[in-house]
Amino acid sequence: MDGPAKQSNLHPCKPLNTLFSSLPTTIFSVMSQLAVAHNSVNLGQGFPDEEGPAEMKRLAGQTLFDHHNQYPSLLGVPELRQAVARHSERYTGVVVDWQTEALVTVGATEGIAAALLGLINPGDEIIMFDPMYDSYVSMAKRSGANIVPVKLSLPNFSVPREELAAAFGPNTKAILVNSPHNPSGVVFSRSDMEFIAQLCCQHDAIALCDEVYQHQVFGGAEHVSLRSLPGMLNRSIVMGSAGKTFSFTAWKVGWMTGPAALLSPIIKAHQFLVFTVAPSLQRAVAHGLDNEAGFYRSLGPSLERKRSLLAGTLSAIGFTVLPGNGAYFLVADASSFLKPGETDTEFAIRLTVEAGVTCIPISGFYVSPSPPVHLVRFCYCKEDEKLISAGERLATYFNAQAALVAQ
Repeated sequence: MDGPAKQSNLHPCKPLNTLFSSLPTTIFSVMSQLAVAHNSVNLGQGFPDEEGPAEMKRLAGQTLFDHHNQYPSLLGVPELRQAVARHSERYTGVVVDWQTEALVTVGATEGIAAALLGLINPGDEIIMFDPMYDSYVSMAKRSGANIVPVKLSLPNFSVPREELAAAFGPNTKAILVNSPHNPSGVVFSRSDMEFIAQLCCQHDAIALCDEVYQHQVFGGAEHVSLRSLPGMLNRSIVMGSAGKTFSFTAWKVGWMTGPAALLSPIIKAHQFLVFTVAPSLQRAVAHGLDNEAGFYRSLGPSLERKRSLLAGTLSAIGFTVLPGNGAYFLVADASSFLKPGETDTEFAIRLTVEAGVTCIPISGFYVSPSPPVHLVRFCYCKEDEKLISAGERLATYFNAQAALVAQ
């Protein structure tokens, strides 16, 4: 009998997918691995320390026994689609037909992927604001889109209206709008959203609206859903997230709403990506949207307090804190601490290794050439003790650095 075949070549004989095989390790993974290796206080990853309502967790378990555990509808269980429709009308004023205009997804990230794959043809242009959530880029490229990045204006990450208007053209299929915005924490103003809506109508463009942080708004800011504005009802897809709304990021339950004509190809892409979502988690989220409003309404005030705590510490140390009124994120200007020629990535690594505090360099969120290299992002949706510890470590580190310079 012949022995086992010997593997003569450890590498595949034909090229793998060019896009995904060429992607580098994300800066989030790099920084998280460094944080573990150096026992750092990790303010890099964007997930909260405090979890959501206990009743939702109980229901997620109980429904495993109360209902069957076979495939539910690929659209999502009726209970959740109905709850999503009620939530939309209650908080944005947009009436949704739950039977034809709502889809449950495996988190908003899968929703973004399905939307791009379902709507975009190779060569279509899609406008995205720079900096941006990294998932947008890979999935847009996989769909064949040509990304047209528009840099938000520093230091306020404001919408640059002239540049945005110039980005629209005959090949513009869509614009992806994320407000409240990751990574900046900025909430786009009603005036800016109205300007975006006017451009969409003028150029017959679709709006993909990533509104996962809609309840993480504070400081007098207002979340405005693009779909609620004149002319946008039938050209907008809105994406939401139970992970962000209820601080259950591991559940990976999201939803999208929009006109049936736009949802139809997205549903087909969703069908062949994942088909459906765990029904026990869907039913728990349906309960949450209808009965746990006290939790998600409390997110804004809670996050405002945490942001103020961290911002005050960073400002006292010598960082310049950029404005922001939403999401989980605070962007700080580290210019006063950068060594000659040091980039934001090198600075973030130095803080992790030497100071024991981890942040994320903002340049990692940019698609455009020549991104800023003096800004870093801190995530403040953490326990107060962790924020205080990070502040103490940073103060100790930079005081020691200053003492060395003074010698």
